[in-house]
Amino acid sequence: MANPPFLFLLVLLNVAADPRAGADAPDSCAGRRIHIRRIPPRFNTDLLRHCGADTFPLTDASAAATSAPPWESLANHGLGPRTHPRSRSWYRTDARLMEPFFHRRILERECLVDDPAHADAVFVPYYAALDALPYVLDPALLDASARHGAELAEFLARDQPRILSRRQGHDHFLVVSGSAWDYSQSPATDPRLWGSTSLLRLPELANFTFLTTESRMWPWQEHAIPHPTSFHPSTLPHLRAWLARARWSRRATLMLFAGGVSRPSRPNIRGSILAECANRTDACAVVDCSGGKCSHDPGMYMRAMLRSKFCLEPPGDTPTRRSTFDAILAGCVPVFFEDLAARKQYGWHLPPARYDEFSVHIPKETVVFGGVRIVEMLQSVPEAEVRRMRKRVLEMAPRVVYRRHGSTAELRAAGKDAVDLAVDGVLRRIRRRTRAQEEGRTETIYAMEDDSVEM
Repeated sequence: MANPPFLFLLVLLNVAADPRAGADAPDSCAGRRIHIRRIPPRFNTDLLRHCGADTFPLTDASAAATSAPPWESLANHGLGPRTHPRSRSWYRTDARLMEPFFHRRILERECLVDDPAHADAVFVPYYAALDALPYVLDPALLDASARHGAELAEFLARDQPRILSRRQGHDHFLVVSGSAWDYSQSPATDPRLWGSTSLLRLPELANFTFLTTESRMWPWQEHAIPHPTSFHPSTLPHLRAWLARARWSRRATLMLFAGGVSRPSRPNIRGSILAECANRTDACAVVDCSGGKCSHDPGMYMRAMLRSKFCLEPPGDTPTRRSTFDAILAGCVPVFFEDLAARKQYGWHLPPARYDEFSVHIPKETVVFGGVRIVEMLQSVPEAEVRRMRKRVLEMAPRVVYRRHGSTAELRAAGKDAVDLAVDGVLRRIRRRTRAQEEGRTETIYAMEDDSVEM
């Protein structure tokens, strides 16, 4: 029998867009009308069954002790169960369920239209990360991983083909949980590489805009949006109360590293950080998040972040980290060691020109091979400057928060959150490209334009 959280999410996510949305104020919706593409449930809500299946669980045995049961991750439309019965804003969020809760938020937007001919953009509510699970977890399907997304592409081309052909897909967008690297394996790779698919390489989807938590630098169709944290406020007082706590928290620790603590086999920035922290316990704290211990328990690291002035954000398997956004939320000034970690990723949410106002950059080569000591670099930052950076970090925090669905009008009116800014960015991008398409300027459709937005 399906569990209650699954049924609840299944029902609400199948709500159709109201064709009358925005009808009373057409001018306010100019350039902002979105059509939610109707696709068979096998491409979204049916995939939620993977979360409770024995064959394709979201969690593995090594993380079972510290993770919520897979089906519980579906609670609250993918935000997961609350961290505590009395918690009002904190959830055990599994980032791989970003697609369902983003879908839920899109359903709440104004200016949804039922007729795609009147839409400025088309949202495809495909749960790509869940659909990828069989390909990346079942050895029998490894050789078929190049087919990930192919059935969806075939459906979109076959069902009401005018929707796709009207602008050759340039007005379509979708959300993909995780790094773009996990979905960009060449279809020609033989033998197939374990753990990734070729979704982003499908020629049928080449003109779509993909929102991922980490993008590659060169493909024009991708754009990175913040990793989801566990904080999802539903009211303005809840948001303000947390920011006040972060603002006035006493910070006795100079710097913090939260992440895996296994020593690398060759010199790299993580190894240098761990070595320095081992020698400078008076100035550096370490939270061991090895084996996914921190994934669904924000208490493991948020308390330590609240007590720290700087949070170290070294690259791991890929450049970006969820920890960056946890640090911003905690008012812990992030320390980056390469531009790919954030500056060249999240231009819609964290304007690149402003990074020096709320973060510190220390080139990783100077630490690993140049003898630079991170503690000494951070101790040299004047306390007044640290306070200014913390203030700026907390001003940025609401922009990277994914507020809870059904949040109050007061909170929505207070400012845009991560979903709002992502959709605004998509609409700007689509407007530029469809305008270039209509004017016959095909060479500018694929231009690598600057998508950053000043605040």
